[in-house]
Amino acid sequence: MEEMNKVVVFQVGNEEYAIPIHFVMSIEKVEGITPIPHLPAYVNGITRVRDELIPVVDFERILYNRSFKANESTKMIVLQTEMLSIGVIVSDAKEIIDIPSDKLKQLGLLAYQKTTYFTGVANLDSRVITMIDPSILVQSLDGIREIQEFMKTQKETA
Repeated sequence: MEEMNKVVVFQVGNEEYAIPIHFVMSIEKVEGITPIPHLPAYVNGITRVRDELIPVVDFERILYNRSFKANESTKMIVLQTEMLSIGVIVSDAKEIIDIPSDKLKQLGLLAYQKTTYFTGVANLDSRVITMIDPSILVQSLDGIREIQEFMKTQKETA
């Protein structure tokens, strides 16, 4: 039996990306985000998900350096990494699919330092889906240590 990779497929801009399902805690509507001053530009603020405060990041800003335009299909994917839980705002969370391992290709761009979180590309019929490792993504973000410290202080005072 061939090995399958269960992933959540989502859209940012016009492109499709996927994150392994084991990182995904939930997919939520985007609401109740409290802006926090002086955090990096890609951080929209914090929100409460299941009684836990988490930072919310704008994936469009991280990937394309432009702010997303929210609409009715905008979603927040709540991810759990070893470092911290994080909400990622995406244009649309589309589906959960199985990607056969033989359809995954390593990226030549992996050597590019700013995109080390891209782990490969799934080549499926008429679709190309870029795979993302949230643990590497979180570690690669500028200012993430400060955000982690801030979230720790919020937990202690909550």
